[in-house]
Amino acid sequence: MASTIPDPQPLDGPPGPPAQADSAPPSEPPAQPGSAAPAPPPAPADGPPPADRPASPAAPTRHEPPASGRAGRIEAHGIDPIPDAERRGRPRDLFAVWAAANVNYLSLVIGGALVLMGLSLGQALGVLVVGNLFWLLTGFLATSGPAAGAPSEVITRAMYGVIGNRVNNAIGGWLVSVCYFALNLAAAASAAFALVEMAGVTAGTGVKVAVIVAIAALTLAISVYGHATIMKLYLPITLVLASAFAVVAVAVVRRADFSHQPAEPLTGLDLWAVLIAGTALTASGPLSYTTSADFSRYLPRTASRASITLWTALGAFVPSVAVSSLGVLAATTVDMTDPQSALQQILPGWFTPVFLLALVLGTVSINALTAYSAGLALQAVGLRVRRSVSVLLDGAVAVALTLYGLLVSDFLDTVSNALQVIVVLIGPLMAVYATDIALRRCRYDGAALADESPRSPFWYSRGVNRAGALAVTSGVVAASLCVNTLYTGPVAAALGGVDLSLPAGMAVSAALYAVLMRADRGVRAARSPVTWRKKAGR
Repeated sequence: MASTIPDPQPLDGPPGPPAQADSAPPSEPPAQPGSAAPAPPPAPADGPPPADRPASPAAPTRHEPPASGRAGRIEAHGIDPIPDAERRGRPRDLFAVWAAANVNYLSLVIGGALVLMGLSLGQALGVLVVGNLFWLLTGFLATSGPAAGAPSEVITRAMYGVIGNRVNNAIGGWLVSVCYFALNLAAAASAAFALVEMAGVTAGTGVKVAVIVAIAALTLAISVYGHATIMKLYLPITLVLASAFAVVAVAVVRRADFSHQPAEPLTGLDLWAVLIAGTALTASGPLSYTTSADFSRYLPRTASRASITLWTALGAFVPSVAVSSLGVLAATTVDMTDPQSALQQILPGWFTPVFLLALVLGTVSINALTAYSAGLALQAVGLRVRRSVSVLLDGAVAVALTLYGLLVSDFLDTVSNALQVIVVLIGPLMAVYATDIALRRCRYDGAALADESPRSPFWYSRGVNRAGALAVTSGVVAASLCVNTLYTGPVAAALGGVDLSLPAGMAVSAALYAVLMRADRGVRAARSPVTWRKKAGR
């Protein structure tokens, strides 16, 4: 499957063609409206016959995905458009993908943190529900995948322009993803270190390095094999994790103090400050997934947008609320400043190794999705390598950060603090993306989005869509004025510490983008059914 990879193009010159798929030759792009359709390529030995030749009597009547599009084979496609002939699946298949990624240790930590912040049992559970409703936005963004047949990292060219989107992917996509990968890997490694110690092996430096590398290797293997393997594996992973956390739930509910009240109940402005901060903390999970189209783009373009939104949102919402609620209940009876150790106090002794393995598996699930999207982001930045190679590069950087953070310094604390500041960027990015989908009525031309040349309709001005850049920048500035995490912005200070950075950043970005793009020719064409059908040749 080797292919010739062109050198990266300089950022200040005309870009080269979009990154090719993992196998050669690449798939032909969809025919442009008004042009003759290209001749179909010959079918692979184990694939279906070309569309213009009748199938033999013994051939199956339905189209099978090419070998590289099956579970257990390395995915061929990167950021190139997915041909209609290779589209497959149903929206409900997305439920397990998002469920497996959200039955995890992080959800327990968030739930426990809400009680530690001083909220009562009822207040904490209410915050969890409200914060996790933001998964509806994640589901809404996923609808753009089948519409364009492209990942989020390419669709956002419509918002920021071909060159501007490279900056978006470098910071909002690749950098943030790699940092999250490192932090999650560190959490999984801590659970694995405890398992090693239980087995009677001293977790020295050499053992810790081996454990971190082994967990990363398993994670990256799933990411490298790609979409079909993820869709195949995540249902059984969801069932295994759900079974493990069901045991945790029984132990927690038996010990929980349902009459728990904080020692010093919060009131007035202090209560509102914590409620809003807790909601933002909970919402940071769904808001970090501006890449949900990566996992829906193989669905047929006729798939119901409502179903895509619903199954994506439900797949994440249900386990997130359930597992986070366990963290809340556990915090009423044990000290959740160290959830891993605290929960072992109330779990059956025989179950402790299973619980630790579940923590590792849950982190592998979420990190496999993170690494997959980070690999696509690296391609979209302009690095001309196969998707599988870009995933391995991301993993190598994340492993290096994790090793350095756990074994050498407090670097991961620094990364964690930096991500708290980057949260002011996540809300505006999500808001602009969702607004663009609404403005265009989720009508995207995958072939046009794949064009990185100055002739692209998404080249805008010198490769940058100023409307998108200005909307995000303004949203980040507004959020920065309202933030109260590592520092206190002037608005937060004036409000007595109430942090309104999330709603302020999202509202400013969405409103400004909608105003600036209302007269855009591409947006007007997408909003007109007649114009869009004519453009699409329908």
